[in-house]
Amino acid sequence: MDPISAGFNTKSFTLKLIKGPWFMMFASFLIMSMAGIPYMFGLYSGTIKSVLGYDQTTLNFISFFKDVGTTVGVLAGLINEVTPPWSILAMGALLNFFGYFMIWLSVSEKIPTHVWLMCLYICVGANATTFANTGALVTCVKNYPQRRGVVIGILKGYMGLSGAIVTQLYHAIYGKDEKSLILLLGWLPAVISFIFLPTVRRMKVEHEEDELRVFYRFLYISLGLAGFLMLMIILQQKFSFGRGEYGGSAAVVTFLLLLPIAVVVAQEFKAWRRLNQPPVVENGLSYTPGTAALKNTTPMALLPKKPKETEPASSTKIQWWKNVFNPPERGEDWTILQALFSFDMFLLFLATACGVGGTLTAIDNLGQIGQSQDYPKKSISTFVSLVSIWNYLGRVMAGFLSEHLLIKYRFPRPSMLTIVLLLSCIAHLLIAFNPSGGLYIASVLTGFCYGAQWPLLFAIVSEVFGLKYYATLYNFGSVASPVGLYLLNVNVAGYLYDKEAKKQLAATGRIRKTGEELICNGTVCFKLSFVIITAVSLFGALVSLVLVLRTRKFYKSDIYRRFREAEEAEKAEKAEKEDGSGFINGGDIVEDSKQGIRQ
Repeated sequence: MDPISAGFNTKSFTLKLIKGPWFMMFASFLIMSMAGIPYMFGLYSGTIKSVLGYDQTTLNFISFFKDVGTTVGVLAGLINEVTPPWSILAMGALLNFFGYFMIWLSVSEKIPTHVWLMCLYICVGANATTFANTGALVTCVKNYPQRRGVVIGILKGYMGLSGAIVTQLYHAIYGKDEKSLILLLGWLPAVISFIFLPTVRRMKVEHEEDELRVFYRFLYISLGLAGFLMLMIILQQKFSFGRGEYGGSAAVVTFLLLLPIAVVVAQEFKAWRRLNQPPVVENGLSYTPGTAALKNTTPMALLPKKPKETEPASSTKIQWWKNVFNPPERGEDWTILQALFSFDMFLLFLATACGVGGTLTAIDNLGQIGQSQDYPKKSISTFVSLVSIWNYLGRVMAGFLSEHLLIKYRFPRPSMLTIVLLLSCIAHLLIAFNPSGGLYIASVLTGFCYGAQWPLLFAIVSEVFGLKYYATLYNFGSVASPVGLYLLNVNVAGYLYDKEAKKQLAATGRIRKTGEELICNGTVCFKLSFVIITAVSLFGALVSLVLVLRTRKFYKSDIYRRFREAEEAEKAEKAEKEDGSGFINGGDIVEDSKQGIRQ
């Protein structure tokens, strides 16, 4: 028997596994796979509208508060600065359950409700998303700062799949009862967050040589999940599925959600074997196989040390308001106020408000757009699932591709953001002019462009303004979404839809009764709205281009160098502490280095 396997202790290995960084990533995948449920609003908005008798402007007003809750996470960010991640996740779980449970009670007519109460409930429930993002995603980015694009991309990708994942589970558990869907949205994400409360935390990660390869394995599994969901969408469009078929589909989805644990176990076992292999002696030097033997001929005292952070002597003489407008170089750690008052943040905020505001308006109105353009209800459900799938693909592609292009070609992330904004204009024009089958293509493009903008935004924020206050700045960047959404969804799309619906109602000679649903039919309902949204998105692309020009010198440099240098200095300092008596004199090794032993 292999002596290493013979000494295997299941209990100690299991504890190491659960406490390890890869299991934390797995837990974050599951949490984020439930964090995108606010984007399912289009699936149950029709029920809210019909049961409570709202017009489109009122429904869009409720939708606006949903997106305020989804994106305004400054509170979560500030709390995260002073509390551990588990407390953020616990708060988010409680908010999620309260918000959606109250909506379910209202729509089920178990309690009386008003428009302002519905706005409050959906804002609270959706705000749980910011707590899940802050607790899981921000923590993972700080644990893997040199892989931030990849980490943000895959975690945001799972978030983008939320709609399609929960749709399969919902049909398997509740059939086609849309009111029960709201109840599912309340309890399921809360349960998952509570299960993994102790798992997600800041930790000192020992970075491995095959670290990127592991992330790609996670990516391939998530691509398999997305592919299966896409297949189910096509099959469910062509055939009528019952509870049994949906149950089988949900079982496969659950299996693929849990499959990354196999990668986690394999990686942790590989690390365990490496650390427990007997040392090999080479040229009088003992080292563990899988690690590099000590070949350095430099005394420990001359190795680079981690610089000690000292406060400049003149800092006490500088008033805080002067420091706000005297920020450090891009890539260093900016204070919150320095970042908020910077022109770079203004440009990023404006471009995001235009781009995300437009695509989110399309997503929130998919149900009404499909209804007005005479698509069947099954197709409308397909549009929501298509948006979810391509939302995922946009997120992972933006994360992984932008990271690859940045490292290999120094291609600036803001340039990719500009390209995505231009691509979204095509989707808006397809909705405006409604060619045959155009809404299917528009759903794909809208989902992709909406998803791609988020990893790019959050990676740019972390790269330009640093990681020290990333939890707060990350959530501030999200505030741009409801600003753009309110202007484009409520003041443009909702207003113009209701105006056309009233015109059509007046043409029939009817008078609208109190509480009667206001319905518009035809391409004209959203045509002018999305022509305006196309112009706004084009303006956002131009703003993003200005940011490209301002940051091009920064992105041409090695923006991750300081993280590598800090890690190397820390390792050298740790080695010096562990082996203070080890040095090299005239090429003769006086004492073996602990770096080579590592048993």
